[in-house]
Amino acid sequence: LDTGNLSWGTEVCTRKVRVLDVTYNASNNELVRTKTLVKGAIVLVDAHPFKDWYESHYGVRVGVKKGVSSAPVEEKKSDAAKAKISARQKTRSLESAIDHQFGSGRLYAKITSRPGQSGRCDGYILEGPELAFYQKMMAKKK
Repeated sequence: LDTGNLSWGTEVCTRKVRVLDVTYNASNNELVRTKTLVKGAIVLVDAHPFKDWYESHYGVRVGVKKGVSSAPVEEKKSDAAKAKISARQKTRSLESAIDHQFGSGRLYAKITSRPGQSGRCDGYILEGPELAFYQKMMAKKK
């Protein structure tokens, strides 16, 4: 099982992504060492599908390093599409922690399904205080 269907809650976007690694499990460290996918496990997933969606939806580049020019994505678009994207940019806000993860090409996610029972790996992208909590817990384990 190497792919899963993950949801990005604040952006209301779901994509099928590759599961790269199991990084944290609250119940047992042995499950992290053996890379066992269980419900509630924190995993690293490929950020590329979400990054592509965000860039096409808002028309801005994300995950660029400091010092590198972050020119907006330029494509041929109709006037209606340009107006729609400019309206979306007014309400857009991306957490700095998520932007930093986009730069590394990996996102932290939590598995909400039971992969051993259902044969599927569903979950959601961590953000906000929950992301901060798990990053703190992973730093403590190291």
